[in-house]
Amino acid sequence: MNESRAAARYAKAILNFAVEKKKTDVLEEDMRSIVATMSASKDLREMLGSPVLKGELKKKALMAIFKGSHAITEGLIDLLIQNRRISLLNEVALKYIILNEDLKGEGAAFVTTAVPLSGELEKKVLSKVSSITGNKITIKNEIDKSIVGGFILRVGDLQYDASIANKLNTIKREFTKSI
Repeated sequence: MNESRAAARYAKAILNFAVEKKKTDVLEEDMRSIVATMSASKDLREMLGSPVLKGELKKKALMAIFKGSHAITEGLIDLLIQNRRISLLNEVALKYIILNEDLKGEGAAFVTTAVPLSGELEKKVLSKVSSITGNKITIKNEIDKSIVGGFILRVGDLQYDASIANKLNTIKREFTKSI
């Protein structure tokens, strides 16, 4: 099974359980903590991905790192350990956050541009994305000079690439096919 699909299934199951127990916001805080901790620690990511370390050792380390987390979060860690899917923890947490924001009618749109968005352009993008999704959206502008121009818009799992770099790569592929 595709790793991303597996993570999405775990996240959806945990969200459904959290909704049933009315603990979605508490779990979102835990998931954000997991994402922040995992992104800050290369050693932790390597430890979770290591096939050499036993699951019990990984479980003890995670329970110590995330001490004070809700019982549902601890149950998720235990379940991932039992199913030998603990390497998916970060991805499950990210998917949970996205699903919970969708459930609340909120979300974030990530716009990657070569230069910062102007206030006027940001308002236009915000209104367009809000009208398409029907959710309350916040815009997060990321700068990446390698896209040359245009933009890449990411909302949830959807992505629209209107960058000049993408168009140049498409032309290059077509040109090399015709030779």
